[in-house]
Parts: sequence; structure tokens; C-alpha cells
Amino acid sequence: MTTIKDSVHDHIAVEGVAEDLLDTPPVQRLRRVRQLGTAELVYPSANHTRFEHSLGVYHLATRALDQLGIGGRQAERVRAAAVLHDVGHSPFSHNLEALVARRTGRMHDEIDDILESGEVARVLALHDIDPGRVAGLVAGEGELGQLVAGELDVDRMDYLVRDAHHTGVPYGTIDTGRFVRALRFVDGDLVLAEGNVQTAESLLLARGLMNPVVYNHHVARISKAMLRRATEALLADGAASAAAVRRMDDRDLTVALRDCPASADLAGRLDARELFKRAVWAELSDVPDDVVDADHGTVREFERDIAERAGVDPGARRLRAPSPHRARRRRRRIRPRARPRRPRRRRPAGHQRHAGRVLTAERRLVPCRAALGPRICETDG
Repeated sequence: MTTIKDSVHDHIAVEGVAEDLLDTPPVQRLRRVRQLGTAELVYPSANHTRFEHSLGVYHLATRALDQLGIGGRQAERVRAAAVLHDVGHSPFSHNLEALVARRTGRMHDEIDDILESGEVARVLALHDIDPGRVAGLVAGEGELGQLVAGELDVDRMDYLVRDAHHTGVPYGTIDTGRFVRALRFVDGDLVLAEGNVQTAESLLLARGLMNPVVYNHHVARISKAMLRRATEALLADGAASAAAVRRMDDRDLTVALRDCPASADLAGRLDARELFKRAVWAELSDVPDDVVDADHGTVREFERDIAERAGVDPGARRLRAPSPHRARRRRRRIRPRARPRRPRRRRPAGHQRHAGRVLTAERRLVPCRAALGPRICETDG
């Protein structure tokens, strides 16, 4: 057994298949992938990594399994999934996920290819664990998959508390001890025991507050847009493939962007924190649906249209129009007496209807036309 000191959960005891997985290259790579990507440009202390987050998820998963009375091979599979759940992340975490997925067809939680070869496959085989079953748990399949990737998963419990701790904001407060103790399986659904409405609401509130303050901070979004555009230039130049980028860490990608002439300018701006500025924004209710629902190619057309109307270099403008929250309808269920029920949904603060209008009125383009230097024409989320 290995004991690791953690900044959030104190001492974490790691044993069994999880201990053997820690030293595999895909898991060690997570030491060099920052949890919040470019958010350190807003919060300088947000340098925590996917590795420590994976340890935290393992710790909470182990406590949940003990609380639920689940042991043996089933528990070992869940512990393996907890350690491995983020090995599919691209550099800078979610910042490049959509870009890489468009070219590889794989999202970060589709990791069967990583688990079926190399050191990870060897460790799983030594413990007689099927890689396909672990990959399924990471994708949220089956009853126990809800612990790793579900409505009340330990992944969300850890990252909200950890991200709040490292950014220094007071909004990610969750009583993880009570949360884990209240978990129950009812008719195949992972729910919270009776009397835990406030426990569930604390998770909703923490996420709702962290969204606008940390995850969707406008400077973090601008730096993400610049990083994505630089990586697009790297791929278009042929200096790297999307499959290669997917397996890079933050350092690898940073060096590649600096060395490629097509991406060097943006890489230099990110290094020096010479970020584009937000030019215009407006309420989401004022934005036409075709802007909100635009795919990648359509967004590029909109950017060219903005640049043409404003009389500026197309490369100096970026449009960011994230869609409103459209995750599948979540069922955070609490068990009062004998029957589960759904708590009344409240719109989280980070999901208010507000975003940017950049195409609907000529007067909105005036700031772009008059501004000096590169600008981000974006939604404000």
C-alpha cells in the first residue's frame, strides 16, 4: 500500500490495482496535464493537475464503495476506472477536446484504445480485470458506472472542491463526507438517502457558482480560443497529427506550438499573456439561434463576415458563442422514506441566459472597427 499526502483529502491510501496503475505512463502523463487548462492566466495558483484529481476521485470512489458495501472484483474495477478516468484527456484538459475529437472521433472518456495495450493492459491483466469493463465504467455504463460518470459521481465531487481550493474562490464548498455516506442504490439508480436535499443542492450550487467565476471566466475563454486557434494552425501546417496531439502533455504541445511558424505568434502571445481583448457581448436572449447553434465551420464563416464588415484582418477576430446548457436532463434524486423523488430544479447561476451578439446589428461592429489590436467577439458566459 502507498500513502500519498493530498492538499484536499489529506492522506490517501492507494493499494491493489490502483497502486500498480499509478506508475504506468498514461497515468504519469497526467502529472503534466493541468486540470484547468489556461485558467492559470486568471488564477495563478490553478496549477493543479489531472493526476492529483485522479487520486482524489479514487479516494472518494473507495469511500463510496465501502459505504455501499461493494467489494471484490467489482470494487477493483471501479477503483481502476477512478484512477484511469482521465487518461484520455488532451493537453490542457477540456480546452482542446472538441478540436481533437473532430479529427480523431474520440472524446476524452473514450479510452478503450489506451487500456487495451501497453503497461495499462499489462497491469489490468495481472489483476485479471477486463479493460473493456473498465472503459465502460469510465463512460458511465452500468449501475456502478454512475459512481465514476453519473449524476452524483465522485468525479464532480472532487473537481469542484479541488478547483475551488486551488483557485482560492469560496464557491466549491461540498461536504464530500456526508455526500458519500448518503449514497444509495435504488432500483439501479444512484441516489441520496432521505434528508439530503441540501446535500444535493450544495452540489448544484457549487457548480452553478464555479461556472461563471472560474470555468467560463472571460479571460480563460479568450485564452482557450487562442490556444485552439494555435493548435488548428499546427495541425493545418502538418507539424503534428491530431492523434499525436491527443497523447501529448501540456509541455509537449507548448513546445510544438512555439516551434511551428504557423502557430508561433499565438504561442508567444500566450507565453507573454498578451491576450486578445473582449470587444462586444450581449444577452443570450438577443442572439439569433443560428449563432448559438453554429457548428465549427459556420463559426468560421461568421468570423470572416465580422472581419469583412469591420474592415479588419480576419485572423485578428474570434467569435465565441457557446450554446446554453444542454447536458442531458439530470436526475439528482433524494430518497424520502420509501420512494425517490426529484428535487425542484433551479437554474444554476452560471447558466443564466447571457451571451454575445456580434452579428445582428451594424452598431455592434463599431467597437471592433475602432479597437486597436486583436479582439475576441464573444458571448459572455
